[in-house]
Amino acid sequence: MKQSISFLLICLVSLCLSSCHGKRYHEEESVRYEYGLPIDSFRIDTGYVKSGETLGAILNRKGATRKQLAQITTLPRSEFDVRTIRAGKEYLSLYQTDTAGVEHLCYWIYIYSIREATVLHLTDSVHAEHKVKPVRYEATSAQVVIESSLWNAMVGNGLPIELALELSDIYAWTIDFFGLQKGDSIRVYYDQMYVDTTCIGIGKIYAANFYHARKWQEAYWFDSSDTTYTANTSTERPLRGYFDADGNSLRKAFLKAPLNYKRISSKFTYARKHPIYKTVRPHTGVDYAAPMGTPVVSIGDGTVIWKGYKGGGGHTIKIKHNSNYQTAYLHLSKYAQGIALGKHVSQGQVIGYVGSTGSSTGPHLDFRVWKNGQPIDPLKMVSPPVEPIPAKYKDDFARTVETMKVKL
Repeated sequence: MKQSISFLLICLVSLCLSSCHGKRYHEEESVRYEYGLPIDSFRIDTGYVKSGETLGAILNRKGATRKQLAQITTLPRSEFDVRTIRAGKEYLSLYQTDTAGVEHLCYWIYIYSIREATVLHLTDSVHAEHKVKPVRYEATSAQVVIESSLWNAMVGNGLPIELALELSDIYAWTIDFFGLQKGDSIRVYYDQMYVDTTCIGIGKIYAANFYHARKWQEAYWFDSSDTTYTANTSTERPLRGYFDADGNSLRKAFLKAPLNYKRISSKFTYARKHPIYKTVRPHTGVDYAAPMGTPVVSIGDGTVIWKGYKGGGGHTIKIKHNSNYQTAYLHLSKYAQGIALGKHVSQGQVIGYVGSTGSSTGPHLDFRVWKNGQPIDPLKMVSPPVEPIPAKYKDDFARTVETMKVKL
């Protein structure tokens, strides 16, 4: 009987200890850390830097000792440059109470942004520590139907506006985003970025499928440095970009348009009545109506072969892209900084700004294209693609497409 009671007591004690140990382990696991500190262990006072307020004034008001304030003044700027403190920025004061019931300022955290902060340690030796919160990437998919514009579709569905910007960039060579129709739609698979639980934007777009002009236009991100192809060397330039399902690059030699425009005010024709001269004459370009000062970009890589005032065309830039294609941009208000005769320009680089110089009735861009020396209609120009996926990457690309189609 005594042995049974003793055994029962041992079991009860063991169970109790096991329960306490389990509880302690659970509590340790649930501790929330921020900026490297067990944040829930402190009383936190949130504040904002006032105009003209110094670090010393803030810390003095928050309870820092004279000794701590004196030590702070000796901190090297490389550790914490107090000159970087700006009015309106948030800060946290962290307090703990000792056994005598006296509360002490232990840490002061200056928050530069949602990711970055400087932590002032005020416990033992005063020192500063720069902290950067990690970014968490979460793959997600979305689908929207367009009623008016891609921008409004994203906003209306609570999606990051960066998606519209990135998609406009990906499809810049194949879709005219000012010609979208009601009922067009987009499917997209991408990374959403978080700091703690706050979304801070988007990461890589891995795949997209755009329904426009009664057909689906696919886009798949491919990076050859992620492939299983074994002949890659450190000197080989990685192949990166967006391709359709057949491995053709979405990046064409030219953009669809050289600016964000309001409307097309005049099309390519050999029989237009000039709005100023009132005579019928050829207009071998496209007039894009846009506000004064709208940035104008080069539709492709090339070299500036003309920059200057050209009669009725006003301030004009002409670019040679290759042996076949040349483009011109007329009626500019001014040129972009650094643009000069013989200067190499990149696709999408700002070269000037919309104006109304020369023979013009209002701000617009007269955009012209020549192929093999002959003017062609920019709206009907078939843009030559860049190189497709090389044969050595075909299998890896096919697996990528198969995987992404499921994700979409």
